[in-house]
Amino acid sequence: MSLQLFTLLALLTVAVFLLARGRARAIERRVGQRLHSRPAYHGLLAALWCLIPALLVILLLAGGESLVVERLVTAALPESMTQVSAFQYELLINDIKALASGNVVSRAVTPELESAAAHYSSLLDRAAIARLLASIGLALMGAFWIIGRVRPDFQARNQVESLVRALLILCSALAVLTTIGIVLSVLFEAIRFFQAVPIFDFLFGLKWSPQTAIRADQVGGSGSFGAIPVFAGTLLISAIALLVAVPVGLMSAIYLSEYAGRRFRAWAKPLLEILAGIPTVVYGFFAALTVAPSLRGLGESVGLQVSSESALAAGLVMGIMIIPFISSLSDDVINAVPQSLRDGSYGLGATRSETIRLVILPAALPGIVGSVLLAASRAIGETMIVVMAAGLAANLTANPLQTVSTVTVQIVTLLVGDQEFDSAKTLAAFALGLVLFLLTLVLNIIALVVVRRYREQYD
Repeated sequence: MSLQLFTLLALLTVAVFLLARGRARAIERRVGQRLHSRPAYHGLLAALWCLIPALLVILLLAGGESLVVERLVTAALPESMTQVSAFQYELLINDIKALASGNVVSRAVTPELESAAAHYSSLLDRAAIARLLASIGLALMGAFWIIGRVRPDFQARNQVESLVRALLILCSALAVLTTIGIVLSVLFEAIRFFQAVPIFDFLFGLKWSPQTAIRADQVGGSGSFGAIPVFAGTLLISAIALLVAVPVGLMSAIYLSEYAGRRFRAWAKPLLEILAGIPTVVYGFFAALTVAPSLRGLGESVGLQVSSESALAAGLVMGIMIIPFISSLSDDVINAVPQSLRDGSYGLGATRSETIRLVILPAALPGIVGSVLLAASRAIGETMIVVMAAGLAANLTANPLQTVSTVTVQIVTLLVGDQEFDSAKTLAAFALGLVLFLLTLVLNIIALVVVRRYREQYD
């Protein structure tokens, strides 16, 4: 029903656009003078008044439709089936939905359950019909209201621009509200975690062992939630990745933008950017099957003990993965530096290398810092390569030849499978996410300060 509704709404919007535009053209021919707004603006305004109210009705009904239907269905059931715990109530709702859609249920099918499923299907059909009639009816009302107002002095263009501006503001507000919602959802769960585990024990603890023990006398009976090893592993792997990616990516960008010919650049840059399209699991296979064994064999040949899963292997492969982020963005930023700066430097007798080092790179520094920041964020948030090449053990070590773990890997590990969000083990994932968010925010602020300082120097 949803697909048919949206298809019908799209066809209706196109028809309204053509009708309003045709009416504006007819009025323009009849009066023998140009209208205040072009006919296309009249058609676009009618289409917007047709589409936007209908979509708002669909969104509003979709948001509360399921809850209303569930309440109506459960109200008709015996109290013995509804006066249960919250978990059993959710299980009852899921069984009704499964039976209504013809799937397997988790309990014996009783006449009451069959009746509830039939009632649920009937209410859904009625709700779909009501949603169709309401959205189409409102769309027609809005469209014909605008079509009836088409006249020579009607300012359709101004209203279209106002509507588009309102839509842009709404989209911006939704993006901001979504970010706020994500932060608040993580914050509330993290607060619940810090009610069970002291925040100083989490931030400054040196042992990370969030397992739930079988006996109270075991080490993991109450859990060890010191996050220092996890964040140390994250920073270690990210630092190795950036040590690989920043020099290679920046030098590649300088060569492609300042030294390479057009023919070489035409095929070299796309080949370099292919690295960004390779799935991370492929990088993980490469790290686990090729890089890690090679590093271990190389270490044994010189008398070093290298773990089968090491931070060095994960960092090297991660650095290869983020090279395109630095190279492509830095190349675009360097090419955006005005040619007049180059010409002025050459006119003063500077060589090409001196021009790049003393003029181009300082002028492009804000964009280069932005590309490095993007690459750092990509490295900090990577999970698959670390799982396959660095392991899951959260060891507190600065030795890149040992096994370490990262924040994202631990978050995934804590939230895998069926989890109850009332234990410190599960809530620890939200605390890790919150601290990682704050760490990234601090890095961004530092980068903005650096960028602003140098941008003022070269404006």
